[in-house]
Amino acid sequence: MKTQNQKSVQTGFMRSAAKTITILVLATFSMQSSSIAAVKQGSRFGGVQVGTITYSYRSMPDQSIPAILNYVIQSGLSSVELMGDVVEQYAGIPQVKDEQAIRQWRTTVSMDKFKAIRKMFNDKGVKINILKLGDKSWSDQEIDYAFNACKTLGAIGLTMEISEEAAKRMEPFAEKHNLYVIFHNHGQPGDPSFSFDKALSYGPKLMLNLDCGHYFGATGLNPCLLIERLHNRIVSLHIKDKTGPKASDPNNNQQFGKGQTPVVEILQLVQKNKWPITCDIELEYNIPEGSDAVKEVTKCVEYCRKALLSGKK
Repeated sequence: MKTQNQKSVQTGFMRSAAKTITILVLATFSMQSSSIAAVKQGSRFGGVQVGTITYSYRSMPDQSIPAILNYVIQSGLSSVELMGDVVEQYAGIPQVKDEQAIRQWRTTVSMDKFKAIRKMFNDKGVKINILKLGDKSWSDQEIDYAFNACKTLGAIGLTMEISEEAAKRMEPFAEKHNLYVIFHNHGQPGDPSFSFDKALSYGPKLMLNLDCGHYFGATGLNPCLLIERLHNRIVSLHIKDKTGPKASDPNNNQQFGKGQTPVVEILQLVQKNKWPITCDIELEYNIPEGSDAVKEVTKCVEYCRKALLSGKK
């Protein structure tokens, strides 16, 4: 027979165990709820995936990978074009100007940190769609490293500046790794001798990351015409609003809806044709006093959402 003291101890133990189990159950439920919420978060509006290039958050004080992921989530987005510099910093790239030391690091670094980044983003429901990393001037081994990092992160390809030299240099590596090289433009289309087709002609793994704002700002031409012609070679669009080359304030970044770039028309063209083209917001206009990059990207997301769900600006 148990003494009163033994019964008291047993009762206390059972209560403590029950409390512990309750806490564990609640914690598990909370984590599951958070996971479900992350998975449910999405920025596909009317069939069009809207994301951002993480360059948009360059003015934010914390430039670490976890902070950038948090900015993306706060903006209500579920896909990104991820800047390579923050990825390499997280992975431990030497903070030196010695090119040989950097080359040595790139060609020997483990992919474990890159796997950790992918898991971090996946757990929050954010897809790393494109990685901005690499250059035509890199050694063969460094280019292989960039593609390996891209594949480890789950991205569909690397993006870099467009040129025929880059196309010729990168095409064999794109074929080797079965990933895309996705060329981005700045003001090159304003040069009459420039041609997207020349760069793309070097191989089918070469695609476009068409910057609609830079294209319009440099040429004054409606990007929709180019998108219609080359949509099969376009992976993503950089969405921004700019003035045209003949404006009183030419080729200048503006808040969405205040420039001359046909942003709504571009978004609705992709939507109408059901093209698998990601529309990535790039925040380049001056951030108003009292605001920050997260708040402004969120405004841009809402602008795109309304354009795609209501057809109105």
